[in-house]
Amino acid sequence: MFNLFQIGGIFGSAIKILVILVLAYIAHVIIKRIIVRATESSKRLNKGTQQRIHTIQSLLINIASYVIFFIALVSILSEFGINISALLASAGVLGLAIGFGAKDLVSDIVTGFFMLLEDQVHVGEEITVNGYSGTVEHVGLRTLQLRSTNGDLHFLLNRDIKSLTNHSRGVMQATVDLPLPADIDVEQVIKFLEQECQKMKQRIPAIVEGPKVLGVENMNATETIIRINARTENGEQANVEREMRKDLKKALDQTAFGKLKPSHAE
Repeated sequence: MFNLFQIGGIFGSAIKILVILVLAYIAHVIIKRIIVRATESSKRLNKGTQQRIHTIQSLLINIASYVIFFIALVSILSEFGINISALLASAGVLGLAIGFGAKDLVSDIVTGFFMLLEDQVHVGEEITVNGYSGTVEHVGLRTLQLRSTNGDLHFLLNRDIKSLTNHSRGVMQATVDLPLPADIDVEQVIKFLEQECQKMKQRIPAIVEGPKVLGVENMNATETIIRINARTENGEQANVEREMRKDLKKALDQTAFGKLKPSHAE
């Protein structure tokens, strides 16, 4: 039978364990609020940046939770008279073995964390990575998901990403190479195209600067290539190129090559 001292000891240990759990819970709530409050400005940022900050926020909360849980567990075990030093030594050896086996996973997580921290890419952006081009659908701590134009979904391990090209940052370039007969009057064609470019600038709102006729890009026995360039809003370069080709083709169809005259269309 338990005597009063044994009952008192068990009751005291139970009280201590309860206090440890309560303190651990309070510490978890406080740290979580601190992390969330430190990143609450993300509500005023764009969707991609919000996702990046939310992912980092979740990671920090998880790390804090594991640390608090470990400290609480060690404190509780000490109340049962378990040798914490031996347990920690065993855990250290086990952790080292797991670490060697999970080094690739750790590499993925560390690389993914710095990709998010450095704001390298957002969901919805157009990128090229490891020879694949497409739209980013997910940025995680282990993988990057990329949707190509044909619908394929590529899963790229973060540790395999050596270089990443982001096509969705800043003003973009729209370039059209216009093939024309080799025997045209180049000077007259360029003047005509410059007039048409002024009209396109007024008609296509996505054009930020230009279009400009850069001149002859290439020529051979059968054709002369003239390049037209424009700076566009981000993500609109492909649409602008299509509009430019359509307008230039329509204007040139109304003009006889070699005897060009300005189009009267407004």
